[in-house]
Amino acid sequence: MRLVHHPWEEGADFAIGLKPITADRWLEGGEADPAARKDPLFEAARELVWAETEGSRDGQAEVLALVEQTLGRADPRTDLPPLYAAARRVPDDLCLMQKRDGEWRLTALSLSAGTFFTASEVIGRSLAELHGPVGGFSERFLVRVQRIFEGLRPELVLERRNWTLVNSPELHTPHSAAIRARIGGIAPAQAGRALMIRVERQTLRRLPETGGAVFTIRVWLTPLEALAEEPARLAAFAGAWRAATPQFRAYKRFDLYDTLVEAFLHGQGA
Repeated sequence: MRLVHHPWEEGADFAIGLKPITADRWLEGGEADPAARKDPLFEAARELVWAETEGSRDGQAEVLALVEQTLGRADPRTDLPPLYAAARRVPDDLCLMQKRDGEWRLTALSLSAGTFFTASEVIGRSLAELHGPVGGFSERFLVRVQRIFEGLRPELVLERRNWTLVNSPELHTPHSAAIRARIGGIAPAQAGRALMIRVERQTLRRLPETGGAVFTIRVWLTPLEALAEEPARLAAFAGAWRAATPQFRAYKRFDLYDTLVEAFLHGQGA
């Protein structure tokens, strides 16, 4: 299986890493029918995958307009919130950020591939609150991230990637406990197949009419064993895993996977 993204080659610590891309590269695609995956979750577990705040519908509608501008118009679904109508057309999770009382806050989101958090847990939070679990974020990055949001131009699209390791092949992983409880049952010889590299490709884009911003999250899952097909990628991953800073390792809980990952790497001569 081909590795679509490999952000561990860019470093072994937290980084903002936002880079400009052209608008035609905003959405990657790669999923034939996102609605077939998202709609059942929206109906059965809405509090996990959807949330909105009062007064966010104008911004939601502008996100929908951007998606339709990119992908073409679709049959209208007036029974759905506009942001979810947009999200069911793309593989990405969509997050609407708006300035409220002087702070950028998450005012609506469709979260069908959340990594150990739910929509109801994060709705309404500020940038600082959203990144609170990231060790050192406030001291190292908060001011810079706030400046990025303030300085976004309508024609600018920014992109970044991050990564982690999990022992689940599912995109929808709202809770960590049940997944991590299964780690002890994985034999070292099975680590390459049981562990998944979970990469998030994220973008940030201004909404020129309403003044908000849309943040997209596209999750890619690839078995760890796929690294064996690309020796240079394998070597880079091994280096990043072993050189990861204590804060990065603690946030990602790499300690839970160390024995399994090292068994895989040693088996590949890395």
